Amino acid sequence: MSKQAYQPFYDQFDADRLAQEALTGDLSVGINACQEVCDKWASDPERIALNFEGVERAPESWSFARLQQAAARFANLLKQQGVGKGDRVAGLLPRTPELLVVILGTLRAGAVYQPLFTAFGSGAIEYRLDKADTRLVVTDDQNRFKLDAVQQCPPIVRVTAKGADSHQDLDFQQQMQAQPDQFEPVLIQADDPILQMFTSGTVGKSKGVAVPARALLSFYVYMRYAIDLQPEDRYWNVADPGWAYGLYYAVLGPLLLGTTTHFNENGFTPESTYAMIRKYRITNLAAAPTAYRLLMAMDQVLPEGEDLGLRVANSAGEPLNPEVINWVNRRLGCPVMDSYGQTETGMTCCNHHALDHPVRVGSMGYSLPGHRVVALDGDFKEVGADETGQLAVDVDNSPLFFFQGYTWGEKDPFHDRYYLTGDVVISHGDGSFSFTGRDDDIITTAGYRVGPADVESTLLEHPAVAESGVVGKPDSSRGAVIKAYVVTKPQYDADENLADELKELVRNRLSTHAFPREIEFVQELPKTPSGKIQRFILRNKAREEADQ
Repeated sequence: MSKQAYQPFYDQFDADRLAQEALTGDLSVGINACQEVCDKWASDPERIALNFEGVERAPESWSFARLQQAAARFANLLKQQGVGKGDRVAGLLPRTPELLVVILGTLRAGAVYQPLFTAFGSGAIEYRLDKADTRLVVTDDQNRFKLDAVQQCPPIVRVTAKGADSHQDLDFQQQMQAQPDQFEPVLIQADDPILQMFTSGTVGKSKGVAVPARALLSFYVYMRYAIDLQPEDRYWNVADPGWAYGLYYAVLGPLLLGTTTHFNENGFTPESTYAMIRKYRITNLAAAPTAYRLLMAMDQVLPEGEDLGLRVANSAGEPLNPEVINWVNRRLGCPVMDSYGQTETGMTCCNHHALDHPVRVGSMGYSLPGHRVVALDGDFKEVGADETGQLAVDVDNSPLFFFQGYTWGEKDPFHDRYYLTGDVVISHGDGSFSFTGRDDDIITTAGYRVGPADVESTLLEHPAVAESGVVGKPDSSRGAVIKAYVVTKPQYDADENLADELKELVRNRLSTHAFPREIEFVQELPKTPSGKIQRFILRNKAREEADQ
């Protein structure tokens, strides 16, 4: 299949024409996201929206028509509970069909879906529910206990096999059966939110990101031209919908194009991954670099010479190194393209499978059509070829840019007409960029972005901790592991038992990906004269340790 030339396509990009191509509704008068990703495909009763592979339950295939009816039932449930347009509805669910029903039913009602990653602890959940004034939470038997410790928890709907108990939660299946399977979709405006996300920061708690309805256009362009999703493709994005990449591009993106998406409830292993690819004959794969690194580390699991049938592979979350790129080409039998984005913006800089442009190994690529991505120096001037600067989006010249600022004004990331990403890149002078690092302290570990402030504040909940400084330590398989430097109070013993307690505290209060795998007890932390922790000194120390 011949590719379109990147530069002419980019130069001639027309956002209005794209909206007519991608959407059935009209952004100028109002749309409904559930209609866009589900209803318009539901007239074909055989068209499959989801293939689900479970842990304990049998595999299931859901048609768009079945999903449309289930979404209507859930929207009626929400209405019955007094939840309507603009209200936040949270899902604390694994990758199951019920998760997809909750997402689309929420959107059908004009409400705002709020993902809660199932590895979150009670503290992370409580903060997000309280901050968003969430009106309803849907969870399951496995994750229900995390809500017991949440103060002022909103009403709970539970996907349960146990039936009624002392919690007095609403039974999901029972409630759904009592609802009509028709619900008129609620229209919302282009800038009205459809998703309530949170993203990590270096100071204070996670920041809110409300994703508006018009973000669907950006999702469409990424799926169509970077992912190169074709009608005949069998597409699997391994990412969890509890995070932006999974929610944007494993749920909304493929369904917007009428493509079957795949959920595998099983934990990631090379064996389960290859089994999924073989069973569903996946042709278009998307995953974080950590997944590809783990597959490469367990190279012996894939029989020599086996053709998996993959056409293309895609990656996002952190840079792909040349060794992994070459391994994917050689062993998985297809090209892999890297792309860059954030919770705030979606993908903005990509290597595009469907567009013809020079590919520089290790580069994050070129501006996604509809965006103009640049690198700025310290005076906020665009840098020249082979110069380093902060990656930024030229908002005035990016018609598909959808970030409106943090939901509760936690930070101002804009300067004049530029949105500042906080990531440092090299400009190659031809419109492409390569990632070099962060200009702040965000830690990327196994594809997850972790704000050190969240971990530090959780460590301080332990009575033994006086101070803590948290950084990323380079690691060959995860990219980085979280390391905490901890100052204890005089009356406590700084020993292995305390280290284990602190790790467990963070694991339970925040999440399994945010706990410090290494804890070093120190007498004091490096600080500025004003008392701010100098994390760059700790980072350098951790880097030296990793190099030894």
